[in-house]
Amino acid sequence: MTAQDRWIELRGLKFHYREWSARGAPLVLLHGLASQSHIFDWVAPRLAEHFRVVALDQRGHGESAKPDAGYDFDHIVADLLAFLDALKFKRAIILGHSWGGNVALQFAATHPTRTAALILLDGGFIDMQSDPQMTWSVAAKRLAPPRLAGTPIEQFQSMLKSHLGARWTPELASIILYNFKVAPDQTIHPHLSFEHHMQILRALWEQRPPQLYPRVQCPVLMLPAWSDARDARERAFLAAKRRNLALARQLLAQSETVWFAHTIHDVPLQRPRKLANVITRFARNLSNPTRRRR
Repeated sequence: MTAQDRWIELRGLKFHYREWSARGAPLVLLHGLASQSHIFDWVAPRLAEHFRVVALDQRGHGESAKPDAGYDFDHIVADLLAFLDALKFKRAIILGHSWGGNVALQFAATHPTRTAALILLDGGFIDMQSDPQMTWSVAAKRLAPPRLAGTPIEQFQSMLKSHLGARWTPELASIILYNFKVAPDQTIHPHLSFEHHMQILRALWEQRPPQLYPRVQCPVLMLPAWSDARDARERAFLAAKRRNLALARQLLAQSETVWFAHTIHDVPLQRPRKLANVITRFARNLSNPTRRRR
């Protein structure tokens, strides 16, 4: 199905979103940090066969408004609530990828009656402060984005091709390029500014997911990804992810976990078919009273 690009005013700001279907139970897709709605371009058409699928460019990202402030979870959750109200979604399945998973988790904990189900796609279950060494100064240094503003587009495309290796295709490069505005001088500029990126990162560091899990009333599908660790830091990160997932399963009332093995963090770009199948199967089971935690 072909997506329709739409714009809507929410809380005095103009937001962009993409819509793949107008029928079925609402399924709202939230992208990760420094990404945008096009990351779902390969999985959304498959989901649109079963759901009313919409993907929102969150504030500061993509073609949505970029105010100077409001990058904490309270503001971003309020944006999402206004989005559901504007589209007249009484309840919706909320899928969040990466940081979008943390947004989705915060929303489900804050507005349980508006959340039919929660899908955390390699996000929403990392508690940075669970590692006592991950102080804000460490997190800010380690996780700050590269300063790509002003990079010639040809240079960036060459860098991208080298980074992706065998995964590179022109279609994939095109989706990633939506993360940037291309200036008349053919240089790229991230839609999410460095300053806004750091404001979101600070909010992410401050968020404590284990405090939110008990407040979530709906079924939760957690979809973590893993690939072979290349060094000690990656092995430690995967171990922390497994610990945090185990804690989430303890604290959530209803949850299921499906691992995506040998898969990069950007699951919608590498495993769109499997991802659509897992989500569709999960959603079909929502009405089954015999569903059991796993």
